Amino acid sequence: MPVVLVLLYVACHALVMTLWPGETGAGSFVFLTLAPLLAAGACLWRARRDRAAPGWRATALALLLWAGGMALNMVDALGAGRADVTPRVSLLLYVLYGVPLVFILARARRERLSISLIDAAMAALLGVLFFVHAGFFAGRIDVDEHAMANMRYMFDIQNLCIAGFAVVRWLAGDVPERRSFFRALALYAVAYLLVAGYINHFTSEDAFGAYNDLLIDLPFLLLVVLALAPAPALVPAPARHSRLSRLVQAGGPMILPLLLLVVGTLVVDHARPLALAGFVVATLGFGLRSMLLQIHLLERQAALDQLARQDGLTGVANRREFDATLRNEWNRARRSGTELALLLVDIDHFKAFNDAHGHPAGDRCLQAVAAQLQATVQRAADRVARYGGEEFAVIVPGCDLDGVLALAERLRVAVQALRLPEGPVSISIGVAFLHPPVMPDSGQLLADADAALYAAKHAGRNRVMVRGALGGPVAC
Repeated sequence: MPVVLVLLYVACHALVMTLWPGETGAGSFVFLTLAPLLAAGACLWRARRDRAAPGWRATALALLLWAGGMALNMVDALGAGRADVTPRVSLLLYVLYGVPLVFILARARRERLSISLIDAAMAALLGVLFFVHAGFFAGRIDVDEHAMANMRYMFDIQNLCIAGFAVVRWLAGDVPERRSFFRALALYAVAYLLVAGYINHFTSEDAFGAYNDLLIDLPFLLLVVLALAPAPALVPAPARHSRLSRLVQAGGPMILPLLLLVVGTLVVDHARPLALAGFVVATLGFGLRSMLLQIHLLERQAALDQLARQDGLTGVANRREFDATLRNEWNRARRSGTELALLLVDIDHFKAFNDAHGHPAGDRCLQAVAAQLQATVQRAADRVARYGGEEFAVIVPGCDLDGVLALAERLRVAVQALRLPEGPVSISIGVAFLHPPVMPDSGQLLADADAALYAAKHAGRNRVMVRGALGGPVAC
C-alpha cells in the first residue's frame, strides 16, 4: 500500500507537469514543496510515539527548512517568470537543511541542556560558514567557470557526510529505537545523496518543471514510508559491536568541531572574521562541552558510588557497605587497642506484621525504623546499616560498654515510641563488645551479636542483651 501511494504521488506530479507546462514550473514546485512537508509531518507523528523523538524532530526541522527553500524558490520563479535561478535566501535554507541533521548525528544518546545548546551553537555557525562559502561560489558563477562545479561538490560533501554518519550511527546503534531512527535516516540520506548527485551533475542545465523533478520526490516519499511504518523488531547490537558502539558514542561529539575547523579553513580567504569565529567556537565549544560532560560523569559516578553503598529501601548503609565498614573498624581497633561494639537489631514479629498489613506497610515500617535508628545514633563514627530482611546493624567504635548499652537502650525506646498507622512496633537488640579485639577477624563479633540477639528474642523480645566481655548473654 505505501508503495502504491508513492507511485500515485509521482504519477500526479507527472500529470500536473504535463497538463500545466510553463517556464515558471509552478505545478512542479507545488509537489516539490509538498513532498518534504509530508515527510516532516510523518517524522513529527513518529516523534510522538517513539523514544528516539529528538532525532525525528530534528529531521522534521531539516525537512521544513528544505521545503521553505523550495517554496521561496517558487515565489521567486513566479515573480521572475523563469525557474532556472535559485535565489540567495533559498540557497541559505538549503544549506541550513543540513544543520539539524549534523546536530542529531553528532549528539550522544542523552545530553544535558547546556551541552545540547553548545552543540546547537556550533551547528548553527557551521551552517553560516557553509552558506558563506556556497554564496562565494554562487557570486562568481558569471566570472568563474569552475565556481558552479565547486558549489556542486560542496553540496556533495555535505550530503555524503550526512549519509556516511547516518549509516555509521545505524550500524553502531545499541538501542532498538535509536537504531530504527538511524536506519530510516540512513536510507533517506543515501537516497537523497544519489538523487541530489544526479540532479546536480547530470541535469543541472534543466530548470525546475522538467521531468527530472520526479526524482526529487523519491527520498522524501521514502522517508514518509519509513516514518509511518511500524518500527522493525530490532534487537540490541550484538556484543561484538559494543566496541564500535562505544567508539561512535565517544567520537560523535568531535564531528561538529572538526567540521567547523575544516569549513573555517575553506572560508578563511573570503570571510576571515567568520573563519576565526569558527576556529574559536570549535576550540572553546569542544573544551567547554568536554568539561561539562566530565562534571556530569563525576556526578553520576558519585551517585552510583552512593547507590552501591546505600540500601535502596531504607536509605541506610547496605550489607556490602556494612561488611567493609566492620572490617575497617575491626582492623583499626586491633591496631589502636580500642573498644569495638556491634549491635544487631531485629524488628519483633515482622513476618506477622507483613502478613497482617501487606508488604507496602512492611516497607513503610522498615523505612520508619531505619530513620529512627539513624536519628537516634548521635556520633558520626557510629554506622547504621541494613543487615538483611528486617535486621539492622549498628557499628559502634571507640565507646565503652556502658555507653554502648545506653545507646542500645535509647534505640529500643525510640523505636517503641514510633506511632505507625498499623500500630506500635518494637525491636530486640543483641550487643557484642570486645576490648580490645583479639580475634583474627570480625567473625567472632558477629557471632556474639547474633547469639545475644537470639537470647533477646528467646527471652521475650523488646529488650537488649549483651555478650562478649561478660561471657554469656546478659539482659540489660
